[in-house]
Amino acid sequence: MYKLLLILSFFIVNYSAKAQNFTDKALTQAVLQLNASKTANDYDNVFNKFSGAKTSETWQSNYYAAVALYLKNETLLKKSSGASLMDDNAFARKIATGIWTAQRDNAEINILLGLLYVQKIQIDGSQNSQPDQDVISQSIVKAETHSVNNPRLTVLQAKIKEKSGDQQNADILYRKALNEFSNPNSSDSKSPTWGKQLVPSVQ
Repeated sequence: MYKLLLILSFFIVNYSAKAQNFTDKALTQAVLQLNASKTANDYDNVFNKFSGAKTSETWQSNYYAAVALYLKNETLLKKSSGASLMDDNAFARKIATGIWTAQRDNAEINILLGLLYVQKIQIDGSQNSQPDQDVISQSIVKAETHSVNNPRLTVLQAKIKEKSGDQQNADILYRKALNEFSNPNSSDSKSPTWGKQLVPSVQ
C-alpha cells in the first residue's frame, strides 16, 4: 500500500511539474506574440492568453495582461478619440495596482503604472490631473532606484517631456530608449522586452 501511494505521489508531482513547465513555456511564447502584435485584435488575443494563464509567477501573467491593454489603447489612440478607451485603461490600472501592492519596489510595475497614468491623462484630457501626475512622478522615482538603463523607463520620461511640450528632449530620450532596447540588460526569456513600438521613429 505504501509503495502504491509513493508511486501515485510521484506521478502527481511529475504531472504537476510538466503542467507548470507547459504554462511557463506558453507564457514565454505569449510574450513573443505580444512583442509582434500590431492591431487591437492582436492585443485582445494576447490579453486573453495572459489573463487565463496559470504560471509559477502569477504576477507576470497579470503584468503582461495589463501591458496588452495598455498597448492596445496606444494603438487605438492613434485612430480615435480617447473617451471610449477609458475602461481598458482603468482595468489595466486596476491589474497593475494589484500587483504593485505586493511588489512596490518592482521597477517594471512602477514603470507600467506611470505609463498607464500618462495614458489616462491623454485619454480624459483633464486639466486637473495633479493626482495622476503625482503617481507618475512617484513611479519614476521608484523605477530609477531599481532599474538602470531601462528602455521603458526612458520612454516614460520621454512621454513626460513630450506632454510638457519639450519635444527636443523627448526626442533625445526616445533615441536613448532605442539604444537601450538594442542592448537589453537581461537574457531571461520572460523579462520584459516590450515598448519599442512606443518610440515614434520606429513605428
